[in-house]
Amino acid sequence: MKKVAVSQRVDEFPDRDEFRDALDQRLVMFLLTAGYLPIPVPNSLNSQASGDERGLLKKWLAQVNPEAIVLSGGNDLGTYPERDQTENLLLNYAWDHQLPLLGICRGMQMMAHWTGTELQKVTGHVRSRHQLTGIIEREVNSYHEYTLKICPEEFEVLANSEDGAIEAIQHRSQPWEGWMWHPERESKFSRVDIDRLHQVFQ
Repeated sequence: MKKVAVSQRVDEFPDRDEFRDALDQRLVMFLLTAGYLPIPVPNSLNSQASGDERGLLKKWLAQVNPEAIVLSGGNDLGTYPERDQTENLLLNYAWDHQLPLLGICRGMQMMAHWTGTELQKVTGHVRSRHQLTGIIEREVNSYHEYTLKICPEEFEVLANSEDGAIEAIQHRSQPWEGWMWHPERESKFSRVDIDRLHQVFQ
């Protein structure tokens, strides 16, 4: 099984004085169903409080030696800096090692942010479904409040929603894609999503 490093959301529990990394069990099952071994990436390894400035995460990646990376959904950008820092390093690592990368929802937003592309608020995209047009034409779920203002340089748009929002992007030279929908949140995993993931991770 190809090893896939998967970023995690941060959940805060003030009554317990805890910050927890979390990964939707359905995303784990989606990746396993597609034939990949998901390995959650701890955000604490990239904490500036360690005084090691990303050194621990670099060592972790060297030991795990992932063959692909997934940036998962959840948390708006800027809400938890440790997650932003972790995903920035994962993007740099994927770029330096020419690894396949999939950004899901926030993950696609993070890919755009990494390139310097701005986000903008969008309405009608939370707990709804959209018909996509473009290279990808199908109906997908939607759970986001932000979208890309423009397509990042060196990427191309794969799909737009009915209101023109960018719903999927692909890098022109690297095996990277971003999907604004959540493949793991479908009641039954889509064969189309699994086949597309195989194309990205081949």
